[in-house]
Amino acid sequence: MEKKRLLYVTQEMDPYLVLTEAGNIVKKLAPYINDNGLEVRVLMPRFGIINERRNRLHEVVRLSGINIIIDNDDYPLIIKVASLPGARIQVYFLDNEEFFKRKTVFNDDDEKFFDDNAERMVFFCKATLETVKKFGWHPNIIHCHGWMTSLIPVYLKTQYAKDPVFAHTKTVYSLYEKTFKEKLHKNFLKLALIGDEIKDKDVAVFKDLNNEALTAGGALYADAIIQGSENIKELDALKKQIGKKPFLPYQDLDTILPKYTEFYQSLL
Repeated sequence: MEKKRLLYVTQEMDPYLVLTEAGNIVKKLAPYINDNGLEVRVLMPRFGIINERRNRLHEVVRLSGINIIIDNDDYPLIIKVASLPGARIQVYFLDNEEFFKRKTVFNDDDEKFFDDNAERMVFFCKATLETVKKFGWHPNIIHCHGWMTSLIPVYLKTQYAKDPVFAHTKTVYSLYEKTFKEKLHKNFLKLALIGDEIKDKDVAVFKDLNNEALTAGGALYADAIIQGSENIKELDALKKQIGKKPFLPYQDLDTILPKYTEFYQSLL
């Protein structure tokens, strides 16, 4: 019988980039889950800080060549791939010179939050789903890690809801501790409207433009939630906001592998 498919979408992953605990969690999960019942792929941004030569990234020519349209502007998408060391897993990197060439991640050399982090997020989320469509690889579960992935559950419930590639896809969103105190540019809510099937009301949850709003939005539209950080401020209020849905409480490293495996299987 063909294995079910799990796609991790993350803004970080060891050994390529580790900013928070999410980078270590994805690295720990992916090989184990791939060896225990599910076929796993990973997709993340190709931030300029990631060393292509050391990590053996190379362009996937047959997948590249897509243009991602955001607010009537075209942005070329370049797709690169590497094999996760010590595992039979392909990690795909989404690249665009304007958004990801810079040698810092979310802040400039003076620690100022980039003005275009809103565009970068919308580009990454839309490009992720367009890349999956081009794979011809229909994921049964998409598990999102990090605030930069927060629009993916929204898009799957709106703009991509009728796409056959995602007809049987469940989304899981991991909750993590707050990692930035700034706000996205006020144009974010407009930029997030990537097509006719997504409306202002669909992105209203993001109106505060901060880390908390992004987390709430991703969780609200996801099919299931995992508590990725042990200490999340106002977790009870957030759970109340998103309503009743499958929820996995925080797991320490001793229990994370079997518990996540059970949780994924419960969704299939």
